[in-house]
Amino acid sequence: MSIDQKSRAMTFPRVGKFIIIFFAAAFILVGARGYQLYQYIFQENVKIDYLILVSDDDDIKSITEKLESDEVLINVKAFKWVAKKKKYSEYMRPGRYQLKKGMNTNELVNMLRSGAQSPVNITFNNVRFKEELAGKVSKYIKADSTSLLQLFSDEQQITDWGFTDENFRAMFIPNTYEMYWTTSAEEFAQRMKTEYDRFWNDTRTEQAAKMGLTPQQVVTLASIVQSETLKPDELKTVAGLYINRLNKGIALQADPTVKYAVGDYSIKRVLNKHLEIDSPYNTYKYAGLPPGPICFPEITSIDAVLNFEDHNYLYMCAREDFSGYHNFAKTLSQHNKNAKKYRDALDERRIYK
Repeated sequence: MSIDQKSRAMTFPRVGKFIIIFFAAAFILVGARGYQLYQYIFQENVKIDYLILVSDDDDIKSITEKLESDEVLINVKAFKWVAKKKKYSEYMRPGRYQLKKGMNTNELVNMLRSGAQSPVNITFNNVRFKEELAGKVSKYIKADSTSLLQLFSDEQQITDWGFTDENFRAMFIPNTYEMYWTTSAEEFAQRMKTEYDRFWNDTRTEQAAKMGLTPQQVVTLASIVQSETLKPDELKTVAGLYINRLNKGIALQADPTVKYAVGDYSIKRVLNKHLEIDSPYNTYKYAGLPPGPICFPEITSIDAVLNFEDHNYLYMCAREDFSGYHNFAKTLSQHNKNAKKYRDALDERRIYK
């Protein structure tokens, strides 16, 4: 073998070793990178339970900053990488998302990318004015109080749904409703109409008809009944009293309607000057039901009217012990005695207005 042949023989083994080493190193690097990417995708990455709101103005950067500033993620780089690979920026959807501790990055990005929101429970009760309703509901959904208030100014929609400006609030029945944070004012109103139609089933509608009342009138009366007493066990009794007055054509003379007409619910003692206010809601001056509800009555109050207590009471007056209960009377003379007891109790406590 010549010197050149020996030289080539010695060179090729070295080259082969380098190739083997190169591919071995590459394999290790690729394997390490693959394992890293596997961890990026499937390893636990959410440290805490966390609620994130994604608005129309958000982008990948702002979402990442929210998660990073609140120390939600174990590996921020993993989130950025998976979000980029899954093109989250092209499929970003506004919503309210509930992140669970232990979620991996793939689950997190899939949730955000698919718009798999967590619903919210919207609860509103003890509401008198539409402004209060708008304020309470806007705390749960993206629609602000201004857009919710505008619902009460949409005369065409109100008419199309079978209401008037005065009785439109009858459509909003206090309860707890499951909705999404992205619900708009219009979607909220449509949901309330759906719930109203569901509530007024054949049974309730027939009950109202037997009383000679429309569903809106039942809700109007229920708003008065609810405003008269805070005692659930009195609701049906009070409802029966007002049904008796309506059937006999006697003015309801309900103090809460006067307070509503005056616009001051802080009044503890209704005076003659209050009774003179000229308003269709003043049931001392005008007989029958007012044109619409004076609050948003609860389901228990509406059902109390539909299932009113059958009795002969025509008068009621707050008890002199300020327990929140009432003294009921069948005759005016008995009522006057009850009223005097209450007035004397007010005087004794120096409550003059």
